[in-house]
Amino acid sequence: MSVIQVNGIDLYYNIQGSSENESLLLIAGFDSDSSTWAAMMRSLVKQYQVLRFDNRGVGQSEAPDSPYSIKQMAADAAALLDYLSISQVHLAGHSMGGQIAQELALAYPEKIQSLILLSSWARGDEKFNSLIKLFGDLTQKLEGTLYQRVLLPWLFTDAFYSIPGAMEQLITLIENQPFGPTPHGLYHQSRAILGSDTTDRLANIHCPTLVMVGKEDLLSPVRFSEQLAQGIPNAELAILEQGGHAFVVESADTVAKVMLDFLAKHRQRIVQSTQD
Repeated sequence: MSVIQVNGIDLYYNIQGSSENESLLLIAGFDSDSSTWAAMMRSLVKQYQVLRFDNRGVGQSEAPDSPYSIKQMAADAAALLDYLSISQVHLAGHSMGGQIAQELALAYPEKIQSLILLSSWARGDEKFNSLIKLFGDLTQKLEGTLYQRVLLPWLFTDAFYSIPGAMEQLITLIENQPFGPTPHGLYHQSRAILGSDTTDRLANIHCPTLVMVGKEDLLSPVRFSEQLAQGIPNAELAILEQGGHAFVVESADTVAKVMLDFLAKHRQRIVQSTQD
């Protein structure tokens, strides 16, 4: 187990893949730890040194019972990169992790080679904010599996629910999770989401950027990703015909392929520019 102390907390991380390859940092979303990316790791580690960590409040990282902010969690990620002496990374963030990735790219542009925002947003609308507030409030009312069952319909598609045994298998996985989130950790994460807004700063993100969303995303609908792609200079937008909010789990192979294709294209542009 790899744990370091950054910004006053113990932060869990792990690295897979060859150190000879370029680094890819993955940042998970609300109520999610680094295992969120498990289904796509086999594809990613073939080409990249993949770095994952648990955000403060979840998994094997510390969950202080005090307010969090998205900028603070971005600073946690930056401190981890400094500790590991990794000067530059490709960066991908899912959901709240996309918020963190935006702040990381804005505050530490020299560290970011490219940016991938998955099922994310610059600022939520009233419906979204009311849901996130509710998700935070429910941590004080519901426990464990029942809390997760309330969230799951917002994350997975009708097609996933229709697969015999799929939800039961997912629930069993959640129940057997050795490092389940704490209610106060999730509450503080929810308030961090509500307190973040990059709308007026998107134009300051200048690295190659891919914005990806599932067409069936109920929690962060396509228009949120369209706003990101319109606000970030020269950003590419990819809308998956089949995919909900948790498409990094449900459609992992497809998402990994789109990510790798984008990264390969970025690498090719660099090679061509050095040859010109």
